[in-house]
Amino acid sequence: MRHRQYTLTPKDVQRHASHLCQQHLQLKDHGPKCKASVLWAVLFYAAARITSLAAACQALRDAPSDQAVRDALLATLPETHELQRRINRALQGDLPKALRRQRQPVAVDLILVPYHGEPFADPSEIYRGQPKHGTSHFHAYATAYVIRKGCRYTVALTTVSKSEALDAVLQRLLRQAAKAGVRPRYVLLDRGFYSVDVIRYLQAARYPFLMPVVCRGRKPEHPQGPSGTRVFTTWKRSGWGRYTLTSARKRKATVAICVKCRNWRGQRQRHGRQALVYAYWGLKPSSYQWVHDTYRLRFGIESSYRQLHQARMRTCTRNPLLRLLYVAVALILRNVWVWLHREVLAHGRRGGRLDLNQLVFRKMLVWLQHVVEDQLGISDIVATERPLLT
Repeated sequence: MRHRQYTLTPKDVQRHASHLCQQHLQLKDHGPKCKASVLWAVLFYAAARITSLAAACQALRDAPSDQAVRDALLATLPETHELQRRINRALQGDLPKALRRQRQPVAVDLILVPYHGEPFADPSEIYRGQPKHGTSHFHAYATAYVIRKGCRYTVALTTVSKSEALDAVLQRLLRQAAKAGVRPRYVLLDRGFYSVDVIRYLQAARYPFLMPVVCRGRKPEHPQGPSGTRVFTTWKRSGWGRYTLTSARKRKATVAICVKCRNWRGQRQRHGRQALVYAYWGLKPSSYQWVHDTYRLRFGIESSYRQLHQARMRTCTRNPLLRLLYVAVALILRNVWVWLHREVLAHGRRGGRLDLNQLVFRKMLVWLQHVVEDQLGISDIVATERPLLT
């Protein structure tokens, strides 16, 4: 029996993305030229071109001015808390039911967008971190990311303010994911979350977790020998252990330790043994290799951040509300890309074997760019004071 063949077109992608965004973010018409459909078209075009709102409006013939679009967005967007709620509903709008039936591995991480200006209204808007891209000031966001059979969805997004405790950020993210029915089988965390407060929260909430250990204490070359967690880095054979962390406030947390030793084999021009040290709780690992391979699943969230930057609008605005919207549009478009591969492009049947090379993320963005150009036209004339040919 032959299966009927369907054709996925750029207009189908644009229609689905626009419907998903409008259904949950609920932009309103702002005058005859700044209708919600036009606003989404301009935002998608700017995201696809990785350019600014002003450049997008200038390139599109029938688009309103960038100031009119900006005023329309500010007039229709709700306050930050409500906007985050709507964004999370949009991120969760295309989640397959299979993610809600059983617990899934969930990865959590921070994304720092460099910022070179002054705070818009509150100094806590600006997050301080290690210098990157010529600045130590950032707008920070935290995301929760779920992994299932090659389908990698961002299920929760929240802003992170200056000096905000990471255990509070983690709690907020997991609660947002729980509202969508996504329950973590275990949580995969970056070494930045290695702290007593985060570990105690996860243990109190009964969430199993796995994260790399931050090496602290005396180095091996010290006359008195290594101390603290640096002891584990001197192991030459894989093994298990336990360690108790103590915070500056004398609070303690105990975790299980897995040390996975392997040979460098010339990687990064290094030779000898490498000791990878992981902290975990609530898990019963079957082997050292299982711990190593399971933590590698977290690297998928780094790929989602690379794709986010492929669709994140550039801006110099100081308004954190608009900056949050631009990051959210990029993540929503990435979720649409994942949904298309699972529901439309999967081989055999819906949710079958995935081939992410059928429609790479950048190609989908180019599709959106072409649809918007057909809708609003291209401004390809530049006014001059003298003719080119005389």
